[in-house]
Amino acid sequence: MIIFRKIKYLLYPSVWHFYLQHTQTCFQMLYWKLTTMADFCKSSLFYSDKKLCYAEILPPSVVRARIEVAVLNFLKILNSPNPAITDLPLISRTSNNSRVSRGLMTDVSSIFLSHSFCTRSLMRANAAKAFVRVWKVMEMCFQLLTEEKRVTQRELFYKLLCNSPDYFTSQLEVNRTIQDVVALLHCSRYSLGIMASSRGALTGRLLLQDPNQETIDCTACGSSGYAITGDLNVIEKLVMQSDARYIIVVEKHAIFQRLADDRIFNKIPSILVTGKGYPDIATRLLLYRMSRAFPNLPIVALVDWNPAGLAILCTFKFGSIGMGLEAYRFACNVKWLGLRGDDLPLIPEESLVPLKPRDLQIAKSLMSSELLQRRIAVNDSERSKGRN
Repeated sequence: MIIFRKIKYLLYPSVWHFYLQHTQTCFQMLYWKLTTMADFCKSSLFYSDKKLCYAEILPPSVVRARIEVAVLNFLKILNSPNPAITDLPLISRTSNNSRVSRGLMTDVSSIFLSHSFCTRSLMRANAAKAFVRVWKVMEMCFQLLTEEKRVTQRELFYKLLCNSPDYFTSQLEVNRTIQDVVALLHCSRYSLGIMASSRGALTGRLLLQDPNQETIDCTACGSSGYAITGDLNVIEKLVMQSDARYIIVVEKHAIFQRLADDRIFNKIPSILVTGKGYPDIATRLLLYRMSRAFPNLPIVALVDWNPAGLAILCTFKFGSIGMGLEAYRFACNVKWLGLRGDDLPLIPEESLVPLKPRDLQIAKSLMSSELLQRRIAVNDSERSKGRN
């Protein structure tokens, strides 16, 4: 029972507190639940179905059930004749495990993750804290779903910092652990009760009607634009109307404000969207919703001619590897608008800025990306056909 006490000390969330206090009753319940839920277990946690390489949008009751099954499997093995602490099998979120999928009936391509797994283990010194973090975040998500509440990633960080300061010292650790839980439970971040912290905005020729029946005219939102909500459920329910001819994604907020001040959307009938740099989930989802609501409107992105600008364009167009299980929900067929290498002779040399080490690191990552290599190959093929 020494190992049992160790786990009780490390992992003490309320989700399975009852089980730890009432062991005999727990395992009678465990036997019944595992036999009646065998099919579910084999298709999800610790018996991962190789076909489940995407994150589903699930109701709270189903997410809670998946967390409960994770706990039951963990305790079953821990209380077996040969007790062990089970590693957590997660879909690997690395470039080596990423692929590009293109829809059969659309031009949209997106990142998805294939069937390679990584693990979080309590037995490896360099992974022990990451292992505990996963259970801590699942505990918090279980409580949120039970209480029918939602939090942003920042709010979740402060909650965990108060409850488990030994395991969470930065927002980055929380963000990575959330994605670990997504990779373990195969459900979207929003399904876990976690909202996006939106910083995006939009303006232009768009009427929005929210679930409360309030209609918003985005041409009247001033230079700051309409602030995009972080509640993905609200974004999903927005009713949209537009007479625009283009959707323009603008990287820099300052450029967005200048274009809004000039009311460029009256001269070029358009909708302007900005994520103020690297886009958040809410901004990407709203752009995706617009692409579905107005399938004939071309989407163009006005980004800097540098590695970060291209990386932002790729995030809108393909999604990100870090969120590869959800990328298909946000990818749009975005075209590149703005400065190209052929335009450099038109720019005075004193206006050019040297690349920083961070820029070079992003450029190296982009050059090794399968996404861009395939895109370059397609473009070369199209140019070749054009010459012939």
